[in-house]
Amino acid sequence: MLEKDEQLLIDLTSARGVPGNEEEVREVFKAYAKDYAEDIFFDGLGSVIAKHSGKGGGPKIFISGHMDEVGFMVTKITDKGFIEFQTLGGWWGQVMLAQQVEIKTQAGKIIHGVIGSKPPHVLSAEARKQPYDVKEMFIDIGASSEEEAKEWGIRPGDMITPYIEYKRMNDSKFLLAKAWDNRVGTAVSLRVLENLSKEGHPNCLFAGSDVMEEVGLRGARTSTHLVNPDIAIALDTGTAGDTPGMSPKEADSVLGKGPQILIFDASMVPHKKLLNFVINVAEELEIPFQYTVIAGGGTDAGQMHLTRDGIPSIAITVPVRYLHSHTSIIHEDDYLNTVKLVTEVVRRLDDAKVNELRSY
Repeated sequence: MLEKDEQLLIDLTSARGVPGNEEEVREVFKAYAKDYAEDIFFDGLGSVIAKHSGKGGGPKIFISGHMDEVGFMVTKITDKGFIEFQTLGGWWGQVMLAQQVEIKTQAGKIIHGVIGSKPPHVLSAEARKQPYDVKEMFIDIGASSEEEAKEWGIRPGDMITPYIEYKRMNDSKFLLAKAWDNRVGTAVSLRVLENLSKEGHPNCLFAGSDVMEEVGLRGARTSTHLVNPDIAIALDTGTAGDTPGMSPKEADSVLGKGPQILIFDASMVPHKKLLNFVINVAEELEIPFQYTVIAGGGTDAGQMHLTRDGIPSIAITVPVRYLHSHTSIIHEDDYLNTVKLVTEVVRRLDDAKVNELRSY
């Protein structure tokens, strides 16, 4: 992977951004997109969209990741200086205990903390077998009182994000970081914008990243309404099924075997002609890909396709191990092949092809 490519991934995953508080990620997006976009604009919720017009204008093509990561929000400071919190996005309690976090205050100060838990010594044998209730968890920031925590600038509503450093695992192609869901989709959006701005394309490309996907695909509704595209592609993550104990019925994608093309998820049945077109492009160019089904979740395409009078939409995703935890892993080949596939799909979406796809 080129150093510039990897630096983009480092910058995006290092940024902090929970639903409704995506400012750091938006700044990374803007800084990278400015050299390749003729315009950068926003919907009313903060979703960011970079525009690049190809030859002759052509149809409007919208590709978008989402900026937000699963995280938490401060809800209360106890009299002893501990932090009570609300989860933002889907968390499983067993991956949260004893994990380090960062709280960002309104003034921009970063407060380090850890999600506290009872040691096993004080738990009964029966209690040790039970999942620990998220409502019983708290964050220890090393404060001695409510007053001290407030002096540090903490207040209800402050953003809390997982803390972990990006790492290439043992000189392999496996990359570990927080927030691959969905900074990797945001990176794909930016790289496709860069590729097509340099190489040319027969359409008007809108490359973006939405806010608040993890709490109900909210930014996708407003950003797609604003762009009003002819075709929409959600760039997100999907579950890898290549770790011990995973059933093929739960997930069967393998890291390193290519991007996932969603044929069904709980929020959308993809547009059939568009689906077939994407698959044909991948097969023609021998870009590896994997079919996938997400029965219990969805992507921003779930709102994209329902916008205005209906937008032909599809989701193309990067497989990830350990989604919605502090430590998730992708394979760099999957990222690079997703960039390649989406670049080639958009490059082929001229007036004739879009009219063909949208005809009934």
